[in-house]
Amino acid sequence: MEQSDLCPRVQKGMDLIGKRWVGLIIYQLLAGPQRFCAVQAALPISGRLLSERFKDLENEGIVTRVVYPEIPVRIEYSLTEKGRALEPVVREIQKWSQDWISKEQAAVLSE
Repeated sequence: MEQSDLCPRVQKGMDLIGKRWVGLIIYQLLAGPQRFCAVQAALPISGRLLSERFKDLENEGIVTRVVYPEIPVRIEYSLTEKGRALEPVVREIQKWSQDWISKEQAAVLSE
């Protein structure tokens, strides 16, 4: 398939969810709103990169950031309606990986 045969929307969607850590961040937020430190603790990702990914997802309208004016300030991230619409896709990838990726392969991938 040539580049010109790709649908620009499909290409944009694949580029977006194909960025490293984006799928796992979305997967993590499917459980509900979470603070930055909770997401960072759940994933082996640097704070700088997680912050960058959150900004990308917020700019795309997939994640929303809520700042609570408390002392200390509390910030929570959650999926928007657009982000929640990715749940079936993420769940299918989860199911596919459980069916087709062995524990040994997963261990190699996480190294």
